[in-house]
Amino acid sequence: MSTKPNRRTARAPAGAAVLQESVTEAIASAMFAELAETGYARMSMEAVARRAGVGKAAVYRRWRSKQAMLIDLVGAVVRANLPEVADTGTLAGDVREYLEVTLEQARRPAVIRIVLDMIAETERNPSLSEALREEVGGPRRAAADALLSRAVGRGELPADIDHELAIDLLLAPLVFRLGFTSGQVDDGYLARLTSAVTAAVAAARPAGPRPG
Repeated sequence: MSTKPNRRTARAPAGAAVLQESVTEAIASAMFAELAETGYARMSMEAVARRAGVGKAAVYRRWRSKQAMLIDLVGAVVRANLPEVADTGTLAGDVREYLEVTLEQARRPAVIRIVLDMIAETERNPSLSEALREEVGGPRRAAADALLSRAVGRGELPADIDHELAIDLLLAPLVFRLGFTSGQVDDGYLARLTSAVTAAVAAARPAGPRPG
């Protein structure tokens, strides 16, 4: 049964502001453009409003602060674009699909600029760091963990795999390649990276007891 309201009968509560979806979309587009162009520290809600062609009140009706706006809009994009990989039948196949989806999402220069800016900003802003870890890092790590759990279920990975370390190994190399080097990412590189990441993930085991 659909949970969507009937457009002919659903009404907003008396006195509630009606937030037009087209305005929200314009603000979101403007925020990402402003973020890529100026960075989070220099971005303001007023600048976003100007770029979107709306009044400041339209922005403040939706978000109480710049950080709230960023977390809401970035989180929505992340949740809508999680790299959910179909079961290919093998860990290597799943890793390759995951890397290809991540590459497709991250290869745009604006995306890389925003990601690098957010990494730098989290070092200066603990509250932003915590919010991004929950709203952005959490869903992406959960999607990666689902891939690993599937491989455990197939018997390709040990049941006691160190999931946190394995997720780091799955996520970090491609992001580093795209964000911090000028190296190309072609089919040959993806094939080599897939083999290396698959082997590294399989070796991600909990630390044993230290020798006495």
